[in-house]
Amino acid sequence: MIWASTVCINLHHLHQKDTSVFYSAASPPYVLMVAGLIAGITSAYAFQATLKELVAVWSRSRSTRALQSLRGAPLLVPVVGVSGGVCVFLASSLQLFAFPALPSYAIAFPLTVGSAGLVWYQLGRLLNQLERRTGKALDFDALT
Repeated sequence: MIWASTVCINLHHLHQKDTSVFYSAASPPYVLMVAGLIAGITSAYAFQATLKELVAVWSRSRSTRALQSLRGAPLLVPVVGVSGGVCVFLASSLQLFAFPALPSYAIAFPLTVGSAGLVWYQLGRLLNQLERRTGKALDFDALT
């Protein structure tokens, strides 16, 4: 009977050692998660405000020059800010589920870059429709 309880204790101790290989951080990065969320939200607000302003300029002049300014740095910088904030938030959130930092960022980075690329591509397609004057169904006046 004593031998069986010793084996059970040793197996339990061995199991505890094995689980420490999977997650070695003392605590998940809650501060980074909140910072990423705040960065993403504030950058999204900057993106919205910039887009509204540039669309208002375009709706007054209806020139293609105003549409070209929509494709430049004034909108690209907030998109990069949103992407960075989302990447940090997503990777930090994965670390809550016992993922190490490197695999978390290896998962979060391609997802974030892919999503941001698709959003930027869709925005470019909408602007091309406006340039060709085929975007009659687009209600950009509601944005102003």
